[in-house]
Amino acid sequence: MTISLIVATDENNGIGKNNQLPWHLPADLKHFKTLTTGHPIIMGRKTFESIGKALPNRTNIVITRQNNYAAEGAIVVSSLQDAYDLCDDEMEAFVIGGAQIFEQALTQADILYLTVIHHAFDADTFFPQINQSQWLKAESSTHEPDEKNIYSYTFIKYIRA
Repeated sequence: MTISLIVATDENNGIGKNNQLPWHLPADLKHFKTLTTGHPIIMGRKTFESIGKALPNRTNIVITRQNNYAAEGAIVVSSLQDAYDLCDDEMEAFVIGGAQIFEQALTQADILYLTVIHHAFDADTFFPQINQSQWLKAESSTHEPDEKNIYSYTFIKYIRA
């Protein structure tokens, strides 16, 4: 199974503020949906709660230390390894956040799908710094602002070196 991380960050690696995305970027939401549909998505409890529901057409796996936590439409596990074990028969599984889960998964990931939003937001949650020597940039495309996306952004696909 391929373990992929998918994340959008600002210029300072910010990924969230008060358990929400600090931006609205429809192109990135579409990119996320295109890549993850049909694949399991693995997330922490806070990320699940910030989304507010299980995402359709994907097996939603929520990691939490809370006993008896119920996440409607999702499978609840207590560790990242338990989540991976559930995905053993899959071609690819996506880790979608949050910060603690990204920190754990980064060393095990095969692919990193990174959206960099070219703006600095007020964030209180950050994606860990990646060691550039461990990743090869496989694809990159930069997009200027348009009528739906008010910030410029770059989609980057890294593969483990």
